[in-house]
Amino acid sequence: MTRREKTDAARTESKTLTRRSVLASGAVLGATAVAGCLGGGGGGGGGGENGYNAAIISSPAGFDDNAFNDNALEGLEQAAEEFDLEVNSIEETQEAQYESVQADTAEAGYDLIVMVGDHHTGPLETNASEYPDQNWMLINNVIDGADNVSGWIEMNNEMSFLAGVAAGTMTQEDYSEGGGATNPDESVVGFVGGEDIPLINAFEQSYIEGAEWVNENVEVLTGYSGTFSDTAPANNLAESQIDQGADIVWHAASAAGAGVFSAAQDNERYALGVDVDQSVTEEQYQDVIIGSAVKALNEATYTVVEAVINDNFSEFVGENNLSIEQESIDFITGQALGDSLPEVLSTNIEDAKQAIVDGDVELSCGPTRC
Repeated sequence: MTRREKTDAARTESKTLTRRSVLASGAVLGATAVAGCLGGGGGGGGGGENGYNAAIISSPAGFDDNAFNDNALEGLEQAAEEFDLEVNSIEETQEAQYESVQADTAEAGYDLIVMVGDHHTGPLETNASEYPDQNWMLINNVIDGADNVSGWIEMNNEMSFLAGVAAGTMTQEDYSEGGGATNPDESVVGFVGGEDIPLINAFEQSYIEGAEWVNENVEVLTGYSGTFSDTAPANNLAESQIDQGADIVWHAASAAGAGVFSAAQDNERYALGVDVDQSVTEEQYQDVIIGSAVKALNEATYTVVEAVINDNFSEFVGENNLSIEQESIDFITGQALGDSLPEVLSTNIEDAKQAIVDGDVELSCGPTRC
C-alpha cells in the first residue's frame, strides 16, 4: 500500500498548512539601519557611542536573492529595529575573497560578524584564531574548538525531505488552479540545484527520498545549473525537465531559482520555493508556487545578535540547530494557491514531520553533505 492510500478519509481533519509569521518572513527587507557595504577604505562599525554594530557577509549568491541571504539579513534588521544596533551588509560573491574580507571586517571592529554559508568555513578556520576576541556567527557549519564562533546547522535534509513529500504528493493529484496544471497520469517531478557541491547534493538526495517516501512510483529528474545567481541556466534546466514530463520542480539555487519559477509559469506547470515563503518574495510567480520548504534563519541571526547585546554570546558558541522538532523547519503553502490545495498535501506533510521527529525516517544525507 502506498503512503497516499494510507492518508484518506480517516485523517481529513488534519489542519491546513498555514504560513507561520516567523517562517513567512523575508517578504520585504526594510532598508532601515543598514549602513551599506564595506567599501574601499572601509570605515569601522559605527553603532553610536553606546550602541552596537553587526556585519553580515553574503554567500556567493549575494543579497537580494529573495531566499537564503535575505532571510539571514532580516533577523539582523529586526534586531536593529528593537535595539541600538547598526547593521552593515557586505556583499561578496567571490569565494576566493572570503578570508581577506572576513579579516578586513574584523579589523574594522564589529560586535558580531555573520557569515552566510558553508563557503566561509575554510577561511574562518584561520580568522577565528587570528581574531580571538571577535564574535563570529557561521551559517551552515561549525568550527570545532573555536570558543568565539556560533555555528548554526539548519537541518536542510529535513527541509528537502518535506519539499520532496510535497512534490511527490501533488504530482499524483489532478490539480489545475492558478497558472499551472499537473499531469496525474504520470508521476514526474524535477530538482534544479545551483552549484554541484556537497551541500546541494544533500538537498537533492533528501528531496528524492521525500518524493519516494510518499509516492513509490515517482520519477525525479535532477540537474545543476552551476550558479546561484544566474537565472538563465536554471530556467533552461527546468524547461528541459518540464519537457521530459515534470509537472513540479523544486530548486535549491538561491537567486537563480527565479529561473525555475519563470519556466513553470511559461509552461503552465508548478514550482516549489526554498528557504523562505517565495510566493511572497517572488510574488510575480505566486500563481505557480504551490509552497515553499522553509527555515527560520532570521530567528537564528536575531537570537545571536541579541545574545551579544545581552552579553551571553557564550551560550551559543559551538553547534546550534534549526530542525523540524524545534519548529524552525517547515513546509508552507503559497499565498495564492494555499486555499485550493488538496487536504492530502497537508496530511502527508504533517505525517512526514512526525515521522522525522519520531525517528521513523532515516535520511541518507546529513544537513550539509551526504
